[in-house]
Amino acid sequence: MVLKRRLGLSLAAACVLLTLVACGTRTINRAPVEERVTRVGDPAGVAAIVKQPQGFEHAGKPGYYTVKPGDTLMRIALENGQSPRDIALWSQVENPNRIEVGQVLRVVPPISQEVQVQPVSRPMVSAGSLAQPPSSASSSANVAAATETKSGQSTDTEINWVWPNNGVVLAGFDDVKNKGIDIGGAAGDPVLAAADGRVVYVGAGLRGYGNLIILKHNNVYLTAYAHNQTLLVKEDQSVLKGQKIAEMGNSDADRVKLHFEVRRQGKPVDPAKYLPAR
Repeated sequence: MVLKRRLGLSLAAACVLLTLVACGTRTINRAPVEERVTRVGDPAGVAAIVKQPQGFEHAGKPGYYTVKPGDTLMRIALENGQSPRDIALWSQVENPNRIEVGQVLRVVPPISQEVQVQPVSRPMVSAGSLAQPPSSASSSANVAAATETKSGQSTDTEINWVWPNNGVVLAGFDDVKNKGIDIGGAAGDPVLAAADGRVVYVGAGLRGYGNLIILKHNNVYLTAYAHNQTLLVKEDQSVLKGQKIAEMGNSDADRVKLHFEVRRQGKPVDPAKYLPAR
């Protein structure tokens, strides 16, 4: 009888011991809290998980723009009065066709690049002629004159505008509905540069504009020529006032027309206030 009691106690003790061992084993097998803390607290691990957009340190600073959903580099450039290529260069964008929401782009030139060479002034050329490269002497004189002009100091009177086409105005400027004027004509009619300038964009990358040309005239003014049938100039080419740069068409439009914009520091302004009366 005594032996049975002793065996019963021994078995009970063994069960308790096994239960404690099992509980201890489960505790040991849990994921260590310290390991999780170490992983999250590791700077390299955080950097891998949370990647900041390019240029984020400049967000909110004057002269910088934070990319929003739906933005394209082309539209950002147009609305800031700059060349897409220049913005890509200033912002060190490797692929201009791929910008991400939150990325911060520089939309004003560095101080060392603020001065821009103005096109050499020459008599108006005929509608069908193309510009000839300026002579080295004229270019040197123009560079010397440009070094005395600082960004943002150009005035309206420094540009002598001409109409880009002599057709009938179909639609006037409206700050909300129409950011320029629409000029009617026939397919193939000449589209002329409204002033001396440099070609900063040629292509069809901006929705609603079709085949588009953008000219930069100085640090203040851009002009845009949309819906063309044929484009006759290349990016970085210098053009003269009155030079034929395109042929009128209906690309991305409901009819043949030229959509013409004047932008002052990226903001659309009424071209009728700049073009000569006719």
